Amino acid sequence: MDDMPETLIERVAMMEGILVAAATGGSPDGHAYEILRRELLHDDEAKALLPAFVRTSRTLDAFWPYIKDRYGRYAERRAFIRESFTPLMDHLEGRNRSPGDAVVNDALASFDADGVHAVWTKALARRTADPEGAITVARTLLEAVCKHILDGLGIAYAPRDDLPKLYGAVARGLRLAPDQHREEPIRAILGGAMTLVNGLGTLRNRFSDAHADDPPTEERPRVRPSPRHASLAVNAAGAIATFLVETYQERGKP
Repeated sequence: MDDMPETLIERVAMMEGILVAAATGGSPDGHAYEILRRELLHDDEAKALLPAFVRTSRTLDAFWPYIKDRYGRYAERRAFIRESFTPLMDHLEGRNRSPGDAVVNDALASFDADGVHAVWTKALARRTADPEGAITVARTLLEAVCKHILDGLGIAYAPRDDLPKLYGAVARGLRLAPDQHREEPIRAILGGAMTLVNGLGTLRNRFSDAHADDPPTEERPRVRPSPRHASLAVNAAGAIATFLVETYQERGKP
């Protein structure tokens, strides 16, 4: 379509407007909705924060019964749709981003734009709206970086190796293991990085949706992470991933 907006945030705003029109007796463009929906579902940054009713409503005809049965008044429908798009719009406007996001983004984009960078984008998108999912993706990010570097270095690893084992192999391959250095400050920093990686695994096992099916017990109650827990996990994973990528590109790449 010639009149389709160019930027992602404008396309999201256009979709929101189409849905509001469909829910309040307007004249929505069903064809434009279907095009926008298809494009946004293929965008890693947008997909994770799209309202559930967009993912399940392939057409406006499918959306109408949902919104009609849920709310009777136009004002209620309008408010619900706008509230549902708020997490995605806030993310695209940068309200939930930290100063280090751009640094990590640039490092990972130059490293593996089609793989690792896509995982980082997903972690950013879920950090505020889906804390449990973001913690899971944070560990996935580090695992993806470690495997990519090990492949580049020609170092073998088992498919079921966990994150600490993968990181240990990468650290040794890039001379980042504490016992490969004599200077105490360097050893302390590298040891701290290894402790941080192990901590990410513990945080993920404690909070993330990877164990959502485990029933809570009195000794181990179900704990829901907050956005600050997710920010900690994502920012820590991003910092370690950037450190590994920059080290690999500087001296580890064959």
